[in-house]
Amino acid sequence: MAADDVIFASAAEGLVAAPIRPEWIRAGAPVARASELSRSRDGTATTHGWDCTAGEFDWFFGGDETVYIIEGEVFVADPASGGERRLGPGDVALFRAGTWSRWRVPVYVRKLAFCRHPLPAPLGLALRAWRKLWSLARGGANGGLAAAPQAVKAGGT
Repeated sequence: MAADDVIFASAAEGLVAAPIRPEWIRAGAPVARASELSRSRDGTATTHGWDCTAGEFDWFFGGDETVYIIEGEVFVADPASGGERRLGPGDVALFRAGTWSRWRVPVYVRKLAFCRHPLPAPLGLALRAWRKLWSLARGGANGGLAAAPQAVKAGGT
């Protein structure tokens, strides 16, 4: 195993100022901090620690981002529909690349963010085909990964 095959980091340490764009702030004076915890070898995936004080702001997700709330809470709204959802400790949400949302932080929130830059569709198709062939060549249907539970979509389906 190479020295960088496993990376250990703390989501609570090393956070540095990560100002929210002033034109995105809708209320209050939120102060955000972030740190990069890990990066995939190909650079398409990163993990970040992030926290923010009270305020309301719009946020654009340039890549797919899965968030895991560690502490505090945030109310996330879709500006187009106006619907709002509370995320608290232990909650997970996926924001797809190209998504805008409005974040309302009543007091404080701390999250882990798993970010991935999607591949163009033809490359993604080629990668899935390669993984399938590799898996079949190795005699398994799942490439050696443990069976994962299926995600439950919002609304319980």
